[in-house]
Amino acid sequence: MSFVPSTVFLVVMGVAGCGKSSLGQVCAAHLGLPLLEGDDFHSASNVNKMRSGIALSDDDRQTWLDKLADQLQAYPGGVVLTCSALRQRYRDRLRAAVPDLRFVFLSLTQDRARERVAARPGHLFPVSLVASQFETLEDPSSEVGVLRVDATRPLAELGVQVAQWLQGLPVAAPVAASVSNPSLEV
Repeated sequence: MSFVPSTVFLVVMGVAGCGKSSLGQVCAAHLGLPLLEGDDFHSASNVNKMRSGIALSDDDRQTWLDKLADQLQAYPGGVVLTCSALRQRYRDRLRAAVPDLRFVFLSLTQDRARERVAARPGHLFPVSLVASQFETLEDPSSEVGVLRVDATRPLAELGVQVAQWLQGLPVAAPVAASVSNPSLEV
């Protein structure tokens, strides 16, 4: 019999424009868990840097990751968190807070990410920073507890894939093109 574990700690991750917030909402609703938007925990100085088109450094992200780790621990019944989690060490910082943490990696090409970010005016993250996210991104696909999905697929399909994965079932649909080859479209 398949089941979703009673306590789920899930990070929906990827570059800007991949759909973290949208898929995070679907996952949180399906699992009956709170949703935490990682962007809500950035310091004012980080937000100002991003709005000014300045990429965050590892040092800028450290306090933010510490806050996110504290938030994960504040929800012993489980939680869904949206967070770019671009480098393995960032993901490892979050894993240190919650050892059974799982990640859903929304994969898409740099061109598609730029299109999506450009389509959401007023967001704190400008199109000019998309390339820096791809430069920072360390593909997590080979890490334990990571599901890679194609961010260009319909949201309902992605929700089914995540549910299948959490139940230990094979994931039905193909994954996205490699982020290391941004010219390849699925």
